[in-house]
Amino acid sequence: MNETDETHLRRAIALAQQARDAGEQPFGSLLVGPDGAVLREDHNTVLSDRDVTAHPELKLARWAARELDAEAARATALYTSCQPCGMCANVIARSGLGRVVFALSSEQLTALKPPGAAAPDAAEAIYEGPALHDDAQLPVAGYYD
Repeated sequence: MNETDETHLRRAIALAQQARDAGEQPFGSLLVGPDGAVLREDHNTVLSDRDVTAHPELKLARWAARELDAEAARATALYTSCQPCGMCANVIARSGLGRVVFALSSEQLTALKPPGAAAPDAAEAIYEGPALHDDAQLPVAGYYD
């Protein structure tokens, strides 16, 4: 962690505050290129977009996957006010971003919430499977060769 990292993290925290001030969930992120220039920044818009995936990390990773080639994506750093959730972490990995720097850890975020607090309208889904392996493997078999 250096002074530049701290500057970018402070900006991510400021974006989180902007989100909160706008009535959104308090999370913010920015994507920085190898030269230190901010390529894009965003904050959480889950509530106003009525989209449970409108996390800033996910939006920036999707932008990078569309707009940057693989080498450029690997050279970027994503600065974010909180450790990315599992959904965002998977999208970040698939987008090929090179580095993620976060302020609050997931554990620190949890400690700031009242006991038993969950994400708004969070529900525990029931997963069943695997099933129909012979049928399901047909469109996938050989794809990764």
